[in-house]
Amino acid sequence: MAEKPSVAIVGAGNLGSTLALALHEAGYRIDSIVARAEGISFTRARRLAKETRSRAIVGAEKANARILWLCVPDSEIAGAAASLARGFHGGGRVALHSSGALSSDELEPLRRKGAAVASVHPLMTFVRKSRPTLEGVSFAIEGDPIAVQAARRIVRDLKGDPFTICKKDKDAYHALGTFASPLLTALLASTESVAGLAGITRTAARRRMLPILLQTVRNYGKLGAAEGFSGPMVRGDVQTVQHHLNVLRNAPLPRQVYVALARAALEYLPAKNRKSLQELLDSGMRG
Repeated sequence: MAEKPSVAIVGAGNLGSTLALALHEAGYRIDSIVARAEGISFTRARRLAKETRSRAIVGAEKANARILWLCVPDSEIAGAAASLARGFHGGGRVALHSSGALSSDELEPLRRKGAAVASVHPLMTFVRKSRPTLEGVSFAIEGDPIAVQAARRIVRDLKGDPFTICKKDKDAYHALGTFASPLLTALLASTESVAGLAGITRTAARRRMLPILLQTVRNYGKLGAAEGFSGPMVRGDVQTVQHHLNVLRNAPLPRQVYVALARAALEYLPAKNRKSLQELLDSGMRG
């Protein structure tokens, strides 16, 4: 591992594209972008291959890279590993996948062919029309020692933060990531719905909410949850919470979200008049 090994990326989706470009910029030679078949998948692979000065291929048996990195949906990892194992020579090679929920055992067919395997998951969100930096991003890693060692070096070269995760903890870890991004997005979508009750459009709500959202995240990062918490529950303002619940009767689903989050606030965060607030929320949950 004195020199940076070559890498083949299997899958040219949001994660695979971000990863391939980050590796290329970090000085890794991208041997190939592996597509599932001709068609849209191969078109995306060709586009990514052009950006990374590599080649698009169908089938990893043509890939000569030391590192084979699967960036396909969780439901396809085991099948892809089994398919790639046919004609695969794994001696001295490393196979990785980037599922946050599944363990390195999904790559067992490649392990049986002699490859060292690991799961390497970046705690980051990947969507179309956005390509995040991987600098400072945490990567959860578990698997065979040789593959783990290789993965940790790669993550450090990407200026990421590698850490060890146990197989048994991956479900909880993935739930953490789900709270941090997709469910946070669901909360914001619910908030846009509430904005409608105040006569504010969704587009305007997004623009108006950004300053308070960004400051809340900054406060959380600098001060932690308890010291970054503000609003009526900190003050013990039962009447204001009652008014919120009343108006939210016109938005039943956001009302349920409000009650659930307010109950979590009483459990984890500083608040006054806890007993009165709890009784109010209990009645809100029922009605």
